[in-house]
Amino acid sequence: MNRLTKLLILGAVAALSLAAGKPAANWNTVVAVTPSGSHVLGNPAAKLKLTTFVSYTCPHCAHFEVEADAPLRLAYVRPGKVSVEVRHMLRDPIDLTVAMLTNCGTKDKFFLNHGMFMRSQATWMKPMMTANQAQRTRWTSGDLAARNRAIASDLHFYEIMATRGYDRITVDRCLADKAMADRLARQAQAASDLGVMKTPSFAINGSLLVGTGEWSELQPQIDAAL
Repeated sequence: MNRLTKLLILGAVAALSLAAGKPAANWNTVVAVTPSGSHVLGNPAAKLKLTTFVSYTCPHCAHFEVEADAPLRLAYVRPGKVSVEVRHMLRDPIDLTVAMLTNCGTKDKFFLNHGMFMRSQATWMKPMMTANQAQRTRWTSGDLAARNRAIASDLHFYEIMATRGYDRITVDRCLADKAMADRLARQAQAASDLGVMKTPSFAINGSLLVGTGEWSELQPQIDAAL
């Protein structure tokens, strides 16, 4: 065996060793935005593409977030087998305000904003349930920015966003973003046109799942499709 051959073999062995020691890609750090404005977490070439249709004022959606987020991310998204897309359903003015806040900022902030509002839902919905008529009137009167600011003030969304590093000027800019509001409305309408009638709802590779609203019902269908 000549010297050149030995060097080539050693080089190949070294390359294989480096590849073996290289940690697997963590797809939980990859976020993309679709043309409709929805956010996708994970491998864009994943075999299974899970779409979730959620409303921020839906208690079942908050329950799903708490129950399913960790197992989805660890067992399915992280290794690149599943990507997760979040599409918004807007049931009321509160939904729109929260959706505009979760979409505030760069794409990489979305899923942390989304999880924060879902997990704190029980807290910020308390003042919503006890709001007086004057407050509720402000939530539906005036222009988009005025309505959203009233909701954000009454439900303490400014304080919630501050924990994520957002100042009031930034929050108000997002709450006045009509293009974003229109995009979210189109997203919700497209979901309705697809046949989504309740939240949470799910689709696997574009096919809407019927009668599935819990992680215990969704997980076996994910496993069967992989």
